[in-house]
Amino acid sequence: MACDKRVAAVLGPTNTGKTFLALERMLGYGSGIIGLPLRLLAREIFDKLVVLRGKDAIALITGEERIIPENPKYWVCTVEAMPSDLGVDFVAVDEIQLCADPERGYVFTDRLLNSRGRIETMFMGSDTVLAKIQNLVPDAHIIKRTRFSELTYKGTSKISRIPERSAIVSFSVSEVYAIAELIRRQKGGAAVIMGALSPRTRNAQVALYENGDVDYLVATDAIGMGLNLDIKHVAFAKLFKFDGRKERRLFPNELAQIAGRAGRYRTNGTFGVTGEAKLLEPSLFQSIEMSKFSPVKFLQWRNSKLNFGSVEFLIKSLEIAPKDANFVKAKDGTDLKALRFLSEQLNFNTTVNSSKDIKLLWEVCQIPDFRKLSESDHGNLLSNVFQFVRSGGVIPDLWLQDQIRRLDRIEGDIEVLSKRLAFIRTWTFVSYKRLWTSDCLYWQAETRRIEDKLSDELHRKLTQRFVDRRTSVLVKGLKQRETLVAEINQDSEIFVENQLIGTLVGFCFEKDKSASDEENKALKSTAHAVLGPQYKLRSDKLYNSSDEAFAWDESGRLYWHSAVVGKLEAGNDILSPKVTPLVDTEAGIDIIKNVKRRLEHFISRTIEKQFEPLLKMQADDTLAGIAKGVAFRLIEGLGLISRSKISDEVKALEQKDRGLLRKHGVRFGQFTIFHYLMLKPAPTSLRLLLWSLFTKQVYTTAPPPGLVTIPKVENVTLDYYIMGGFKLVGDRALRVDMLERLADLLRVKDVWNGFEADVDMLSITGLTLDQFSEVLQNIGYSAKKDIRPKVRLKAHQEPTGAKVQGSTRVEATQTDILLEENPIKEDEVFYTFKMQKRLKVKNKMSIQAAPKGKSKAMSKAKKSKVKNQVKWQKPMKEQQKIDPNNPFLALLELKNKL
Repeated sequence: MACDKRVAAVLGPTNTGKTFLALERMLGYGSGIIGLPLRLLAREIFDKLVVLRGKDAIALITGEERIIPENPKYWVCTVEAMPSDLGVDFVAVDEIQLCADPERGYVFTDRLLNSRGRIETMFMGSDTVLAKIQNLVPDAHIIKRTRFSELTYKGTSKISRIPERSAIVSFSVSEVYAIAELIRRQKGGAAVIMGALSPRTRNAQVALYENGDVDYLVATDAIGMGLNLDIKHVAFAKLFKFDGRKERRLFPNELAQIAGRAGRYRTNGTFGVTGEAKLLEPSLFQSIEMSKFSPVKFLQWRNSKLNFGSVEFLIKSLEIAPKDANFVKAKDGTDLKALRFLSEQLNFNTTVNSSKDIKLLWEVCQIPDFRKLSESDHGNLLSNVFQFVRSGGVIPDLWLQDQIRRLDRIEGDIEVLSKRLAFIRTWTFVSYKRLWTSDCLYWQAETRRIEDKLSDELHRKLTQRFVDRRTSVLVKGLKQRETLVAEINQDSEIFVENQLIGTLVGFCFEKDKSASDEENKALKSTAHAVLGPQYKLRSDKLYNSSDEAFAWDESGRLYWHSAVVGKLEAGNDILSPKVTPLVDTEAGIDIIKNVKRRLEHFISRTIEKQFEPLLKMQADDTLAGIAKGVAFRLIEGLGLISRSKISDEVKALEQKDRGLLRKHGVRFGQFTIFHYLMLKPAPTSLRLLLWSLFTKQVYTTAPPPGLVTIPKVENVTLDYYIMGGFKLVGDRALRVDMLERLADLLRVKDVWNGFEADVDMLSITGLTLDQFSEVLQNIGYSAKKDIRPKVRLKAHQEPTGAKVQGSTRVEATQTDILLEENPIKEDEVFYTFKMQKRLKVKNKMSIQAAPKGKSKAMSKAKKSKVKNQVKWQKPMKEQQKIDPNNPFLALLELKNKL
C-alpha cells in the first residue's frame, strides 16, 4: 500500500457538493487527476474544465475516448482508465462506495489502496463505506457532508400525473423506450438517457430537456452517478434490475443514489414510484430521506500483482483469493473470461511463451465487449487483433478498414443504430492504442467521424420517435390559456389549430390515437363547441332510418351505419332487454332520449320478428291447463327446454293438448322439447344474446350455422348448449333436432341384443364411427369395438338393393377382375351397441332402513322379499295382445312410442 499523504474521505449523500469540492481542490494544484464512475459524467466534467482552463490544459481518457493535448495539467478519466504512472499533485476518485459493486468493485478497491497524489488524495462517496476506509486507510481524514436540500417521498402516481421536470427511471432499453413512447403520447415528448448512448447523443438528448423542448427524462440508472440536471422529481417505474446473473431488487443505497438526482443545490426534490412499481415500505423511503443505510460489509478485490511467466501463471494470479477479511474475491470479469477462452480454445498456452507476448495478450483481453454478441465471437475478434499485433506489429489497414466500413451507414431504426454505435466503440478503443495501428491519428479521426455520424442520426431517430411536436405545442398552448380554434370537416374529423385531434364516431367524440389523455381532456371541451348542430342533425337522421340501417353483435352493442350508438343490458325479463344509448353528455338530454327511443323500437321489432312463432303461441287462448304451462316454460326458454326439466308436465299432457302444441311447431323429443323454427341461425344468435344478458353469462358466441355437431366448449354451462340449439353428449354436442332424429332411428333397432351404426345414423350426426360410439355411450348405450375382415364384392356381384338402369347391367372393370383373382386382405373396425340395463326399484319404501331396534329382528323371509323387489328391467315391455282389426290400434302404437 502506498504511503498516505493527506488522504481525505469526503462522505455523504447526493447533492452535498463532493464532486465540486474535489474539482475545486484539484484546480488549486499544478496537476491532478480525477476518476469518475461513468464516461458520460467524465465528458461532462471535461467540458466544464475546458471552459475554465482551456482545452490545452485538460485531458480526457475513457474506455473509448482519448483527448490528450501535448502538455495537459489535469486529467479527467473513468476510474478504469486512470493512468497509474502519472506523478500528479492531486488524485480524486468519485463514488468510492462502488468498491462493493459486484461488477466493477475491484477496480475502485485497487484505486482506494494504490492511487495516491504527491500532495493530496481525495475519495468521495457514500458514508456506507466509512468503516472500510477507516480500516484500510487509518490515516484518512474523514469529512462528512450533509445534503443541501431536502428529499421527500411522494408515494405513487400515474405517469399521466407525474409533474414537469421529472425523470422516470427503469432498467432495460425496452422498458425505457416503452415509457418514453407513453410520455410522448401523454405529455408531448421525453428525452432519453442511457449509459449505452454515445456522449454526443446523450448531450443532444440532455439539451432537449435543459432547453425546455420536453419536460421529462426517461433514463436508466445512468443518471444516478453525478449527472447534474434540473430534475425536481424522480419516479421509479421499476424496482428490479438485471445485474448480469439474475434480476434483483435494487438495494436501498442504490435507490437513494438515483432518487438523489431530484433537487439540486438548494432546491428541494421529491421521489416516488409509478407504473408497475410497488409502494416503498416506510422504513425504506425514510432511510432514503434521511440517507441512513447499512454499512458496506465487504469490498470487491482482485489481485493486481500479476505473473506474466506464462498464460497459466497469469490466470492463476488473477484467481488468487484475498486474505484480508475486508475483501471478497471479485467475480470473473470479461477480460479474465476472454483470457481463459483464448487459452483453452486457441491453445495459446503452447504458442505464447514470452513475457512480452503474455502482456500483449492480457492487454488485448482488456478490450471491452461492447458488442455483447457471444463469448466465442468476442474471443475470435481478440484472437485476430492479438495475432496481427504480435506478428506484424500493427493491425492491417485493409482488415481494419473492412471492419469499420460496414458500420459507416445510418440506415435502420433506433435498435440498429445503437448496435452499430456499440460496434464502433470497440474500434474507437482499439484506435487509441498508439502502437496497434500504422496511423493511430487517422483511425481515431475515422472512428470518431463514424461515431458522431451515428450519434447524430440516433439522436434524430430518438427525437422523432419520442417527441411529438404537435402535442407539445398544444399542451403548452393550453397551459398558457391560448385560444384554440376547433373545426369539423365532412368526414367528422375534428381539427384544432389545424391539427387532427379526433373524430365524431356515432354520437361520441373519439380522440386521435396519437393524442394523449391529458391533451384530450383539455381539447374535448373546445371540440364539443362545434359539435352541437352535428349532434342534432345526426339524431334526426338516426330516428328516420329504417331498421336495415341498424345491427347488433354478440356482446350486445347496437350499430347504426357501422357506428356504435348503444348497448343492450339486462331488463325485467328475458324478452325485454334494456337499451342504453352511447351519446356524449354534451349532446344534451333531448338527443340522448331521441337515440334511446329509436333503438328501443329497433330491438323490440327485432325480437318480435325472430320470436314471432313463440309470441303467437303465447297469445293462443285455446291453450289451457298443463298445455299452457308447457308453452310458458318453452317461451321462457326462448323455444328450447330439456325434457328432463318438464318431464312430469309432458307425461300429463293429453293427446289433444299435444296436438295443439304441435300445430304451433313444438316438437316433443326424447331429450329436448323445442320449436323447430327456433333452431334457425338468426333466432339462435338472438336467443344466446338475450340469455347471456339476462343471466349475466360471458360466453355468447353462437355455434357456426349449418353444423350439426360441435366440439365441447370450455368453461360454459349446460344451458349454453340448449340456448345454442345443441345438447352436450360427452365431448361433443349435437343439434337437438339431429339428436331426436337419431333417437327415432335407434327405436327400430334391436337395442338389447346389439346393433351396428348404419349410414343414416352417421350421416345425420356428421360423426365418424369413433365419435358416434362416444355419443351413444353418453346417452345410455354400451359399445363394443371389434375388427373383422372387410367384405369386398366380387366383380360379377351387384350390391344388395342396387338399382339397375334399364336392362343393362354395369360390366365388371378390369380392376375388379384383378382384385377377384388377387384379393387384398383388409380389416375393418366396427362397433356393436347395446342398451345398458338399469336397476328398477318397485317400492322404494320397502327397502329403506328398518326402524331403530328392529333391524336385527328382520326375518330372512322378509329380507328375501325386499331383495326380490329389485329386479332387472326387462328387455321388452310385455303388451297385451290387441285385435289387429281394432281401429284404434294405430293411435295406441303412436302413444306407446311417445
